[in-house]
Amino acid sequence: EVQLVESGGGLVQPGGSLRLSCAASGFTFSNYLMKWVRQAPGKGLEWVSTINRNGGFTTYADSVKGRFTISRDNAKNTLYLQMNSLKPEDTAMYYCSKDEVKGQGTQVTVSS
Repeated sequence: EVQLVESGGGLVQPGGSLRLSCAASGFTFSNYLMKWVRQAPGKGLEWVSTINRNGGFTTYADSVKGRFTISRDNAKNTLYLQMNSLKPEDTAMYYCSKDEVKGQGTQVTVSS
């Protein structure tokens, strides 16, 4: 059974940083492209970033490019999202995703 468990969210002031983690199990993590997606209150799911199997290729939504960095540690079966220069509009529930499967999410709130 595929399991994805996100952590690392919280309340942060504008301009602050957070590092999200996603612990994966139930599948061969290194064989899969992984994504981060988010959902703001009252809005639909928004793609944030994608990383290929070995971490050598990454892509980002324009809204986070230059501020967020996706990475992975295949030895630890863990996906990361380093978020810097956070803005109030980054407030959302953040999910890691394998294919169409998501975890339970971790809440990020950016507010002064």
